[in-house]
Amino acid sequence: MISEYEDEQDKVFLLRNFIEVRISKKRYEKLAKKYTKEHIISFKSDKTLNHFTQRPLIFITKESGIPLLGHPAFGVIDRGTNLIQVRPVTGCNLNCIFCSVDEGRASRTRRTDYIVEPEYLAEVFDHVSSFKGEGVEAHIDCQGEPLIYPYMEELLERIKNSASVVSIQTNGIFINERKLEILEKYVTRINLSLNTLDERRADFIHGARYPLKHVLRVAEMIAKNTTIDLLIAPVWLPGINDEDIPRIIDFALDIGAGKRFPPLGIQKFIKYKTGRKPKIKRYQTFDDFYRRLQALEKEYGVKLVLHREDFGIERRPRIPSPIKKGERLKARIIAEGRTQNEMLCVVRNRVVSVITEKKTGDFVNFEVKRTKDGLFLGVEI
Repeated sequence: MISEYEDEQDKVFLLRNFIEVRISKKRYEKLAKKYTKEHIISFKSDKTLNHFTQRPLIFITKESGIPLLGHPAFGVIDRGTNLIQVRPVTGCNLNCIFCSVDEGRASRTRRTDYIVEPEYLAEVFDHVSSFKGEGVEAHIDCQGEPLIYPYMEELLERIKNSASVVSIQTNGIFINERKLEILEKYVTRINLSLNTLDERRADFIHGARYPLKHVLRVAEMIAKNTTIDLLIAPVWLPGINDEDIPRIIDFALDIGAGKRFPPLGIQKFIKYKTGRKPKIKRYQTFDDFYRRLQALEKEYGVKLVLHREDFGIERRPRIPSPIKKGERLKARIIAEGRTQNEMLCVVRNRVVSVITEKKTGDFVNFEVKRTKDGLFLGVEI
């Protein structure tokens, strides 16, 4: 419902998945006309938080002045292929022990979350898709769980005509029969993170109470009752879920995963500097990992060593980068970044993460240290 308060500037936009966003009166009035009562509740609050992580949340609209190209946590990422990553939100309902970006409420490194208005995100995706040409895949993922994004249906509706394939990476917890009916209208493939078939081990791996039986039912519903392709994507954690990998392969084949694409995408655990590092006695080398996958391929008669061609992914020209590595620039800080001492600046219609101790509103001089894949990092000089 929408309620009125004396202080019109203190409106707050509450998204359906319990993500609160403080907005201006003008923006509130626009959204109140656009969305239904199911989407909006107005109330007074001293906090603007992501319900799942309890972190401050920045609502990125076109009017915010924050570009959607240049940052790894939100917006659109072009890595030089016909697959375009679409990242509408940050945050997660789990605290996985292997998380590469240290997500969830237990995070020690993430300090800010973002959520992008679907209309704005679709507009930028359309721009990049047009540049790429025909046969584009929109891959919806995020630093966390994409299905906490409350405007997924609207986003999918907006991008469906610009993509030949729409895929979503998810832990499956928020999927039910009703949501599956909605997803089936737009989604080609669901990449489902399933890392164990043991309930106790599932709680340990995911750092939270994990509804394993529900996720298994969801996987079966996707495979048997919808036209959506299902790819089950476990992370292999040596010494932790070794015995689960063959069982997951059996499960995927039993339910009929992989109608058009491979049924399984087993991932090697990789230690990242800013990610979580589970206690693993011996990490697999890539040679070990692929050797074990090849042995499982022979045993189960299913393709497990995957290549881009298995998904129709091919090299395509990148959106031209207006920023060069080594450039020295000066820009105003417009928002806080994801981690300590990371702030966001805007340069030539790109967002740049800058490592600095300065605050929002300050100007900062920095040198560009990273430009790979159109993701920009600068360090104060």
